[in-house]
Amino acid sequence: MTSFETFRDSLTEATPPADLPLALQALWWAGRDDWNRAHDCAQQGEGEPDCDWVHAYLHRVEDDQANAGYWYRRAGQTPSRVPVEEEWTTIARTLCVRSAS
Repeated sequence: MTSFETFRDSLTEATPPADLPLALQALWWAGRDDWNRAHDCAQQGEGEPDCDWVHAYLHRVEDDQANAGYWYRRAGQTPSRVPVEEEWTTIARTLCVRSAS
């Protein structure tokens, strides 16, 4: 995966691209409004900062701010205050750049 646009466009597919890192897989499922699958992916990567960041985002979407705060701290991220749609885009752009490196 090399670009945010490619990642975003892949949301029309039935499954995430095979080469996605686990954190992007979780975010992909979140982009498809499948919170449970997204959460499963994020949990599989527990302890990896990128997965923990997506995990925080997911609990924010769920409106569980205390749990989100825990995962933001684990990820080394500041809790987001922007709309969740904007945060999804920020995380996706950042993780796409990291996966292309």
